[in-house]
Amino acid sequence: MTHIRSHLTAAFAAAGIFMAVPAFAQSSNCQDAQKFLAERQGLIQQINKLGGDGKQKKIDPRAACGVFTKLVNNGETGVKWLTANKDWCQVPDQFAQSFTEDHKRAQNMKGQACTAAAKVAEMEKKAKQAQQQQQGGKGGGLLGGGGLTGTYSMPKGAL
Repeated sequence: MTHIRSHLTAAFAAAGIFMAVPAFAQSSNCQDAQKFLAERQGLIQQINKLGGDGKQKKIDPRAACGVFTKLVNNGETGVKWLTANKDWCQVPDQFAQSFTEDHKRAQNMKGQACTAAAKVAEMEKKAKQAQQQQQGGKGGGLLGGGGLTGTYSMPKGAL
């Protein structure tokens, strides 16, 4: 009888070890959320700095597009993680729902910022082309010439 108990004990111990391995893998996976949430918080701080931290400041759409692109990529990682680990890591439904809604808002704002950045780039290109056409390809001199180039040395000695 003791022989059977020792085999059962060994079997349960082995089963316990094998059952614990996936639990350890999942718990480390639960900690992965902290990584992308910390990154997300840093990106949101960058967005706040672009806006002047509450002061009235024009935001450069090119910089905003870059930060929002990173934020959307982070959100996609977060949504995938939530889909895979929400139940196992006991993430509240309210948090998952608000995270998903926040991700959709970030996608919308990314679209707006990147569209504005493309328009700014297009306007700058047109302005540069107009300036070159106005100069006739000759340069930017006041009288239509090539402008001031080269160096002028001051005479040496007494004036």
